[in-house]
Amino acid sequence: MPFKSTILPNTSSPFSSLKADHLALRVPDFDVAQTWLCEKLDFRVLHQWPLGDLKLAYLAPAVDDNFLIELIGGDLDFPKQKHDDLGASLNEGGSHHICFAVKNLKETLEELKSRGVTIIAEPFLVEDINRQLAFFTDPWNNLYELSQEV
Repeated sequence: MPFKSTILPNTSSPFSSLKADHLALRVPDFDVAQTWLCEKLDFRVLHQWPLGDLKLAYLAPAVDDNFLIELIGGDLDFPKQKHDDLGASLNEGGSHHICFAVKNLKETLEELKSRGVTIIAEPFLVEDINRQLAFFTDPWNNLYELSQEV
């Protein structure tokens, strides 16, 4: 998702080696969530391991090993709030969504719908960032954004 910027990379920063690696996604049912990500989004399971009563796995998108979801499954005391409206979801603090860049937003949404995925925001244009966006949710109320450069 390149943006034109006049700000050059800060190679002298003590944090210059920082780069995105993975996002941890906490769910109440590991096996169901892993199956959902693999069947609905074509994720691949790269590695699985236990941690006490929890099950964990690294999952990667169909052709990208540079950003992973670390799936953490086990009983939850505080499940995520359900959102049917993107605007209302912006009233919560903390992590909001995972965004995936796609080449063709319309085709991606059609495929998600054919797989029974819940779409909560149909495509809309954000001119300030030159992107068309849409949002969907998983069964555990985690939000996902799709972004297509226009």
